[in-house]
Amino acid sequence: MTTTHPDTRARAVPAGPPAPPAPLWDRRFALYFTARSVSLLGDAMMPVAAALAVGALYGVTGVGLVLGAWTGTFVLLVLFGGVLSDRFGARRMMVGADLARVVTQGVPAVAFLAGRPPFWLLVSMAAAAGAAVAMFLPGVNGMVPLVARDPQRANATLKVADALAHLLGPAAAGLLIALTGAGTVYAIDAATFLVSALCLALLRPAPTAADPARRTGSSLRRDLLRGWREFRARTWMWAVILVWLVHGVLVFGPLVPLGSALIGARLGPNAYGLAVSFLGVGTVLGGLLALRLRPARPLAAGAAAMFLYAALPLSVALDARLPVLLAAHALAGAALAFWSVMWATSVQTHTPPEVLNRVSAYELAGSVSGISAGQLLAGPAAGLTTPHHFLLLSALTCVAASAALLAVPAIRTLRRAPASGPGPSEESGEEDGRAEEAGPSEEAGRAEGCAGGRGTDYSSGAPGSSQSHVPT
Repeated sequence: MTTTHPDTRARAVPAGPPAPPAPLWDRRFALYFTARSVSLLGDAMMPVAAALAVGALYGVTGVGLVLGAWTGTFVLLVLFGGVLSDRFGARRMMVGADLARVVTQGVPAVAFLAGRPPFWLLVSMAAAAGAAVAMFLPGVNGMVPLVARDPQRANATLKVADALAHLLGPAAAGLLIALTGAGTVYAIDAATFLVSALCLALLRPAPTAADPARRTGSSLRRDLLRGWREFRARTWMWAVILVWLVHGVLVFGPLVPLGSALIGARLGPNAYGLAVSFLGVGTVLGGLLALRLRPARPLAAGAAAMFLYAALPLSVALDARLPVLLAAHALAGAALAFWSVMWATSVQTHTPPEVLNRVSAYELAGSVSGISAGQLLAGPAAGLTTPHHFLLLSALTCVAASAALLAVPAIRTLRRAPASGPGPSEESGEEDGRAEEAGPSEEAGRAEGCAGGRGTDYSSGAPGSSQSHVPT
């Protein structure tokens, strides 16, 4: 009989070669990928349509009010969207939100095709679209583990699709507006939501147990508090959101208005469009890199990558030549995409599925609030200092924020969660049979102790995501 030395037992690892990665492209993920990539392409077309069509009729102030109506309803309702997604199932909420957005985009499409749409119609449809997105986005985080066995590969693949959509969408929108008018762009966007709703509906699993929140009479307030406790119990999560609030105010929010003005004035509007395209190229490369690299500490690796994002505001602030400017945009896009995938995978795999949508809603509210505040403060801040100096501050903020992320032990030491096996099969049901608990789950403590978590997604709401959900 052989004996095993204690040290050998402590170091024992599973015998044999590591298991090959689980296949990604099964029917469920293909349907989900189609739903997301088609609607992302429609979303990517809308900024151009809003800027050109609404701006031509009602000026910059009109565009700002339309965008403000969308953002306001989103921020007000996103927490409730998280609760409802956990209560009724993310897929159901996403299908309903997509169908609502068929209307919010279809009505302006008809109005533009018929002539000059009234301003109240554009504002009201934007507000309704913001409400629909608030019901949709929290569930995105919970869907990937249900349709993919490998959340990181799925997130990276969706990030590449997002980047390609933002490369192709604006150009297609500009061409369509020039040839046919804004109504066509709105109509196409409405059609993409219809396709998305159909694909998500085809993912319908067989029903399982009745939803616990409804069975136990859980109140909306109790569900919101449960989500807050779960969010607060994860130091790595709320610490990232705090850092991201600063990022939003000093970097992401003001970067577009100030950067576009400086680049456009110095090199022309075509140069700014080219720079944005290179940002998209970098995002594709970052997503492809995230498909291959699997760091043991994903948030630490993502935070290290985010040091490179400082190249973007720095190159604009220093009036870099066009080749350097384009390289900086590509580098920043790659860094942001890699961070987004690492963040999304960490959130999904270290948060219990029964509260993931609510936790994601708190994360979304914090991220969007910071960016919105930065956009609002960009104008007054530019009056206090020069745009060049402000963007230098943005570059320093990027470096300081990345250093702050790495300085937090809970972020720096959070390890990749062990594989939890495939998500539920289409025959096994959706996330309806969940156990409602009174307080933060044990999973929060295990994640803080770097012991891993459970397999679950985000691709569009993660801090740093370039994915845009643009109103009418």
